Formats: sequence, C-alpha cells, structure tokens
Amino acid sequence: MERCKGYSQLYEHAHPFVHEVKQSTALKIRGVLLGLVLFPIRITLTILFFLLMWPIARLRLAGLSDTDRARPVDGWRRWLFHPIMLFLSRAVFFSMGFLWIKVKGRQAGQNEAAVLAVAPHSGFLDMLVLCVAGLPTVVSRSENTKLPVIGALLEFNQSVLVSRKDPESRRKCVSQIKERLTSNGYWPQMLMFPEGTTTNGQALIKFKPGAFLAGVPVQPVLLRYPNRVDTVRWTWKGISWLQCLWYTASQLYSNVTVEFLPVYMPSLEEKVNPDLYADNVQKLMAKTLGVPATSYVMEGSFPVTKLGGLSLPLEPPAGETLKMLRCQGFSTVQIKAVINTMIDYCHSGQSITITVDHLTSLLGLTDKHTAVKICSLYSKNDMLDLRQFCLSVCVAARLRDPVSLLHTTFTLYDSDGDGLLSAADLSNLMGALVGIPQYNVGEIYSELTSKGQGTEAALYDLLTTHPTFKMILNEYFQCGCVEPVMADGNHNGIQNGKTIHNNGISNGNGVTHTKFH
Repeated sequence: MERCKGYSQLYEHAHPFVHEVKQSTALKIRGVLLGLVLFPIRITLTILFFLLMWPIARLRLAGLSDTDRARPVDGWRRWLFHPIMLFLSRAVFFSMGFLWIKVKGRQAGQNEAAVLAVAPHSGFLDMLVLCVAGLPTVVSRSENTKLPVIGALLEFNQSVLVSRKDPESRRKCVSQIKERLTSNGYWPQMLMFPEGTTTNGQALIKFKPGAFLAGVPVQPVLLRYPNRVDTVRWTWKGISWLQCLWYTASQLYSNVTVEFLPVYMPSLEEKVNPDLYADNVQKLMAKTLGVPATSYVMEGSFPVTKLGGLSLPLEPPAGETLKMLRCQGFSTVQIKAVINTMIDYCHSGQSITITVDHLTSLLGLTDKHTAVKICSLYSKNDMLDLRQFCLSVCVAARLRDPVSLLHTTFTLYDSDGDGLLSAADLSNLMGALVGIPQYNVGEIYSELTSKGQGTEAALYDLLTTHPTFKMILNEYFQCGCVEPVMADGNHNGIQNGKTIHNNGISNGNGVTHTKFH
C-alpha cells in the first residue's frame, strides 16, 4: 500500500516526465508581444554563431590521421581553437537570453574528478553548462554526427559516440569511457547527464551507470533555472522542443545557476558496483535539490519503474486511451460493452492483430483519427494486438474483478491451449496487463514454475502471495482490496481445479484467498 501511495504522490506532485508552461493571461500577452520582436532576432544571432563555429570545428582536426584523431588534441590546435569555440558557445546562449550564468562552488580539476555528473537534465539548453566547465568531452549518439553543425561540434569535442541499436557499439562505448576516465589526466574531463533523458526537474529519475563504470571520483553538478516562468524544460510529455525554444526566446532574459558540489569519493563497494554508486550519487543530488530520487527510467517511449524484472509504466497507455474514448462520448457502460465484444472476437479464433480501420469499426467511430492515436500508444505501426488493448483497458477502467480478468487473460495467452504458460506466453500476458511489452520475465517465470507447472492457479497464487509480484496487483488495481465475484459465464472464473467459495478462491489445500493485500 505504501509503495502505491508513493507512486501516486510522485505522479501528482513530482511528475518528472510532464511539463507545461503555466502563465497568467497578462504574461501570455507579454510573451507573445516580446516573442514577435525577440524570437527572430535571437534565432538569427544563434544561427549566425553556429555557422561561425562550423568551420572552426572542422579546422581543429583538419589534416590529422585517424590515429591522431584518436588521441586528445593538444599544442597549437588546442590553444588557438579552444578559446574561440568557448567564446562562440557562450555567445550562442547569450543570444538566447542567458545574459548571466551564476556559478556556485568550485569546479574540480581533471585529476580530482574525471567526470562531471550533471542533473537534472531539462533539455538541449542544458548544454550551456559546457561553457562554464570549459568544454569537457561528452557522450552522444552516433546518429548526431550526420547533423549539420552538430556533427562538426561533436568532432571538435572528440566525443564518445554510441549507437543505441548496436550492442557492439555500446560495448565499445563502455570501453572508451573507462579508458578516458582512468587516463590520469591524459584525456580532458568528461561531462555526462546520468538521467539519460530530459525531465521537468521536479524529481531525479534513476541514474544510468555510465558515468560511474570506472569507479573513479565524480563531481556532481546541479542545474537550476530560477525564473518566474519555467520555459526551459522539454519532457517526454508536455511542450515540444520548438515551443520550449519559442517561450525561452520570448523572455527578456533567463536565469541559470550552475552549482559544483564537492567531489564524491566512491567507497570500495561502490567502485565494484556502478549501480550502487549511481544510486547513491542520485540520492545525494536529489537531497541537495530538495526533490525526490525515483527509480523511473525511460524504456522505449515509456517512463517505467522496474519490479521483479518487469517494467511498470508511470502512465499506462490505457489511461490515455480511456481519456480519448470518453472525449468521444463513451460512458463506462459503453466502454465495458465494447471491450466485452472485442474479447469475444479474440476468443472466436479470428486474427487478434488488427488494423486501424478495423479498430475504428470495432469501436464504432465515425472517423479513424482517434483510432490512429490509440494505435500509436501501443504500436509503432498501424497494427494493434487487440488482446493487449482490451485487457489493459480492463485494468485501467476496472471493468472486471481480478479473478475474472486473470482468467480471461490466461485463456487468451495460453497459446497452445494446454492450460500451461510458456515463458513467451507469460511475457505477452504480463505485457497485456500492464500495457507495455515485457522483455525480462525470467524472474517471474522462475517463481511461477518453481513449485510446479505454470497453471492459472499457480499464476494467481504468485500474484496474490509473493511479496514482490503482489505489488503489481496493488499498483494496477488502485491499491484496493478487490473482492472477487462469482463466475458469470462470460470468460470469467478460475480453472485448473480452483473453485469459487464464499467470495474466495480455494486452491484445494484448505487455503482461501479472499482479497488482494
């Protein structure tokens, strides 16, 4: 119960993945008027300075062999081009309205801390910290090297490049990071954003271990934007990067504070456990900022927290689906009727992968715009697994009690109809219940089959008695103690030897489970 309460508070008060610019009417009018004047001027100046940086970035490494490029640039190439690039970088942010940068604390030297860990990560404007820190090297996606100007700047920076889609590239990236961080001053300092994605700064999400892999001291760096209107944040859900750019350029000026905390010296335990090291630094930085330290990470397009290897989304797609259906005039009764019809369709043996047009027809919509949006929540293409859609909506809207819902889910995902779940079946089943794909079901499958076969009864027992996995039901049934109801003949009930007795479930050994706790 406390776990679920904690998630509720995070969502309501420190929702780190959502950001909206809230302004009074007067501020909005003022912003529009200033934007009409300031935005074109500032964007023009910013583009101009970027274009000036482009040839300088290319000249720094011009004529060097691949071997020389793999070593840190020094000599005249550094003392000539580095100050110019530093000046132009500062000019870019000055043009955007960051007239002053307040610095607190002292930046440690490379021999004191090989890496600067910066948080919270709010958006692309956070790169102004590079100006304060003297242009340390960074880690970037290899795809960014193909972008005009940006690619040249990454080359100038001698950045560590990684392709997230290529396992070999990720391994090489880890090796390069360790090499640079343990070079004893041979390579310049590195700067990393350990959150790995942008948030609204109201909470710190789980730090990735990259900055802590080498087990060397790090210097935590805090970024704050103490402005009347927060225009800088760019999150997973909320204003877009273009709106962020408009709002920021429309201010007379924007304030930013960069605070260098004391160098964090890892313990022996932290040196051999990068995840522990990262978690402890996260907690320290969160405490200093006065915000929660959370366990959420980005997985694909969803912010999730991990529980027993499963990925639990902060905001399941079914929640947004329900909002859209209600905007279309669907009542709870109508939603339940439509979902029951769809579940009957799934049981009929017809294809459970449907198109947007088919979803439009099943929902009885007059146009497919809403169906397209719904499909995009669950899939990257215009195809949708109808089982996942139905069951996740059942969970979000509480259309069925846990007993009947679990029975329906089990029958839909028992692929060969033998009353037993394979690991793949369990992966699909749990993905349907929580609303997003599950890729690491090894722990829950081992628990499920540890005392026998993966039957429906065994799954029910696991989800209602196991200290870890019963939290899923508490979480996804709004922390409620939901009383099971009698089987109603509509795909409800419990098979595999279980029978309903006095609003409970007897498992044949005299133990009756009556509620989820």
